[in-house]
Amino acid sequence: MKILVGYVPTPEGEAALDAAGKEAVLRGASILLLNTSRGDAYVDARYANSEELAAAETKLRDQGVEVTIQQAVGTGDVANELLKAAAEEEVGLIVLGLRRRSPVGKLILGSTAQRVLLEAPVPVLAVKVQTSRDD
Repeated sequence: MKILVGYVPTPEGEAALDAAGKEAVLRGASILLLNTSRGDAYVDARYANSEELAAAETKLRDQGVEVTIQQAVGTGDVANELLKAAAEEEVGLIVLGLRRRSPVGKLILGSTAQRVLLEAPVPVLAVKVQTSRDD
């Protein structure tokens, strides 16, 4: 089995990476780590640099998990890239990190996570960053 994790170098991305690693160990699965840019700016902080990707890879390999890294540039549609990778790579689970958004923000801007949750051909594990209130 292969698990797809949508990774960005943020606390939400790290939460997704941690959850994907745990699931991979539990299921004896490998991980496809996908990082993509929205393509709406010359510099996108969500697009991981080589050091961030190496740290993510090391974190997973230290758990005994096989990992493959893919980066997509400038498509502008992160949900589409995740759904496309899920179909092409025949993954059995998608893991995403969620961030808190206001109702108005969700209405106006849409939600990558929401689209993936609704359109994914496989189960989706949506995780959030642990805070002291979540305990």
